[in-house]
Amino acid sequence: MIDRYTRPAMGSIWTEENKYRCWLQVESAASAVLAEEGVIPAAAAEAIATKASFSVDRIQAIEAEVKHDVIAFTTAVSESLTAQGLGAESRWLHYGLTSNDVVDTAQALQVKEASEHIRKGLIALLEVLKRRAIEFKHTPTIGRTHGIHAEPTTFGLKLLNWYAEMQRNLTRFDAAAEDMRVGKLSGAVGTFGHLKPEHEERICARLGLNPAPITTQVIQRDRHAAYISTLAIIGSTLDKMAVEVRHLQRTEVREAQEYFSEKQKGSSAMPHKKNPITSEQISGLARVLRGNAQAAFENIPLWHERDISHSSVERVIFPDSTILVDYLLAKTENLIDRLLVYPERMKRNLESTGGLIFSGQLLLDLSEAGMLREDAYRLVQSHAMRAWKEDLLFRDEVEGDAKITALLSPEKLARTFDYTRQLGNVDAIFKRVLGE
Repeated sequence: MIDRYTRPAMGSIWTEENKYRCWLQVESAASAVLAEEGVIPAAAAEAIATKASFSVDRIQAIEAEVKHDVIAFTTAVSESLTAQGLGAESRWLHYGLTSNDVVDTAQALQVKEASEHIRKGLIALLEVLKRRAIEFKHTPTIGRTHGIHAEPTTFGLKLLNWYAEMQRNLTRFDAAAEDMRVGKLSGAVGTFGHLKPEHEERICARLGLNPAPITTQVIQRDRHAAYISTLAIIGSTLDKMAVEVRHLQRTEVREAQEYFSEKQKGSSAMPHKKNPITSEQISGLARVLRGNAQAAFENIPLWHERDISHSSVERVIFPDSTILVDYLLAKTENLIDRLLVYPERMKRNLESTGGLIFSGQLLLDLSEAGMLREDAYRLVQSHAMRAWKEDLLFRDEVEGDAKITALLSPEKLARTFDYTRQLGNVDAIFKRVLGE
C-alpha cells in the first residue's frame, strides 16, 4: 500500500524485515521444541535462537539466483551462523520442515499482530459512535426512504444504527481473526512425514497459535478468504456512513458536514466550496477492500490441493487490506468525532413539506376514528398529492376538509402532527442496543 494510506505501526508489520523476522521466529520455535524432544542437538537450537540473523539485501541477492524465497532465507541465515563458526549447528536449521510450514505459520503471526491494531480501531470507533449517538439521542430529523422524506426519526438513532452494525463487525472480526490464528508444521503434504503432531502442537503453542487440525502443504484458504471478506464488510459499513455524511452535507440538505479547518481549501476554482473529501476517500478505498475480497475467494481452489497461485495474491491483499482498514477506521473515527451537526437545519427540513410526513399517522387516526382504511387512504393521498404538486401546506389542506374534521377534533389533529408522538420509543431502542 502507498505511504499516503499507511499508518506507521500497521505498515511496519508488512515490511520485508518483519516478514523474515517472523520466519526466523518460527524456525527458532521449531528448533527449540525439536531439541527438547531430542530430535536435534540442544546446541543447534541455542545457536538458532540466539545467534542466527539475516540481511534482507542478502536474501534478495540469493533469491535473484535461486528463484525461491525460503531457500534464499535459509541460506542467508545459515551463512550468518557459519560466519560465527557455527556451521555444524546451521545444518539443523529448517529440519523436517517444508517452505509453507514457515511461510503460513509466520503469516499467521503477522495477521495476529495486524488484528490487534484493527481491533483497537474498531473499539475506538464504537466508543465515538456511542458517545455521539447519546449526544443526539433526542435530536429530531427527517427519516428518508428512497431519498424521499418519510417519517420523523432522530439523528441519534442514525448513529446508533451504525454503532450496532459496528458491534456486529467486531463480532465477525474477532471470529475471523481467531480462525486465522493457526499454524502448520505438518510437512510437504500435511502427513507429518518428518515431525509429529505433538511437535506441531508445542511449536504453535510457543508462538501463541493453534495448530490447524488438518492441512495439505498449505493451510486451507477458506480461513484467509473469510478474514479478507470480513475486512471488506467492515469497509462497506464505513462506506455506508460516509455515503450518508456526503448526502447530509449536500447544499440542499446541510444537516451535517465534515469538519473544515481554518486553513483548508475546498476547490482550486471556487473559494466557497467545502467538499466531503474524507467521506469520498472512505467510499473510494472501501472499493479496494471489496475487490481484494474477490481475490481472496479465488485463492480457495488450488490445483491438486496445493499450488502457489495464492501466494502472489496474498503478498498484495493481506498488507493492503489490513493497512487500509486500519487507516479507514482512524479516518472514520475522526470523521464522526468532529462531525458538525445542525439540529436547526434538521428541524427546518423536517417541517419543510408542511406536514406531509404525517400522512401515515393521519391514515391511522382516521381509520381508528371509524373511516374505512381504503377510503382514508384515498382521502389522505388526494390531499398529499395536491399539496406536493401545488406546493401547499398539507396540514392546512387537511384542517379544511370537513370529512376529516368531523372525525378528528383540533386537539386530535394536533396530536396527529406532533412528531414527538412518533419518537416515543427512542429510549427503548437505545436500551435494546446499549443495554443501559
